[in-house]
Amino acid sequence: MNFEDVIGQHHLVKHIKTSYANNRMPHAQLYVGENGYGTLALALATANLILNSSPESQQYSSVLQHPDFHFAVPVNSSKIKQPTTEHFAKEWVNAVNDNPYLDLNSWYVQIGIEKKKGNISVHEADRISGKLALKPHSGIGKVMLIWCAEKLNTQASNKLLKIIEEPPKNTFVILTTSQEELILDTIRSRCQVLHFPRLGQDLIADKLSERQDISKSQAVFFAQQAEGDYTKAFNMATQNSEESEFEEWFVNWVRLAFQVKSNTSVVKKLVDWGNTVGDNPRDKQVRFLKYCLHFFRQALLKNYNINQLVYLNPTSSFSLEKFSPFIHGNNIQDIYDSLHEAIYQINRNVSAKLIFTDISFKLTRFIHKKP
Repeated sequence: MNFEDVIGQHHLVKHIKTSYANNRMPHAQLYVGENGYGTLALALATANLILNSSPESQQYSSVLQHPDFHFAVPVNSSKIKQPTTEHFAKEWVNAVNDNPYLDLNSWYVQIGIEKKKGNISVHEADRISGKLALKPHSGIGKVMLIWCAEKLNTQASNKLLKIIEEPPKNTFVILTTSQEELILDTIRSRCQVLHFPRLGQDLIADKLSERQDISKSQAVFFAQQAEGDYTKAFNMATQNSEESEFEEWFVNWVRLAFQVKSNTSVVKKLVDWGNTVGDNPRDKQVRFLKYCLHFFRQALLKNYNINQLVYLNPTSSFSLEKFSPFIHGNNIQDIYDSLHEAIYQINRNVSAKLIFTDISFKLTRFIHKKP
């Protein structure tokens, strides 16, 4: 992975190149942003710069094959006791070779744990410490990538504190995360933090039409829906998106919320809906709530006739045009706040069924507010 392969983020690329050229590369960096903004891609390009750019370095066609490049990723398994990245290293390398904008859900599907919760355990932290204690194979240095570092459990985070603060000579640790708030403050304070902005629609559309067998107009359509996230656009283009399932959940949810006012017997159906969604993996629940934020935002824009920014086109019989008048300035903030609070609580392992039941009852009030 080279910097030329990274989509956009030119100011971050320039910053990293300048730091390296001036011998001021931080020993610990935290890349913050969605995977689709390029955190993993830029981390791989940075590792390649460190390990493959010096005249004395032995060149490798891919930094993923370099003996001094190490990585840790979220894993889980019902068949392996104390699973670590080492058990799934080949699968992750293959997945990243196919798509350096790999997202966590696609990775879970790849290793068959989409119904489980992946994590980076204390056993993984032991493995990381052991890898970084070794002398560099090339004599240049070592790079450790911790992908989706928000999945570090507390024990693992605490175990890695010292090695992140005082790594061996010429050792660099790069962490990536889409949820900075879940990274321990003690780890975050030891890293140089780089925040990744969303990608421009034109950039996403250009790369999508270049890399996928789709027309330019299709690429533009997917880029508009992706909200600056190349991975979302890629998943939609390759039909790996959960969008149709999320749309069905959302439509059922708001229809039930409308019906409760005139038919209180619908309350049980609303509770059943919350239990059904709450039975899904937490990562999927969070993605669904973010989808809801997106849907409500599109309805608001439609209501205020900002049609140039409205691109959501439900595939069901649900009409965005008929729904949009119910989403307005007098209830949108309440809806947003409730969805964000639900995401916060799910990330902290509060009972998902209670969360979805609570937010459902709130929606029945919000959606009937007058403009």
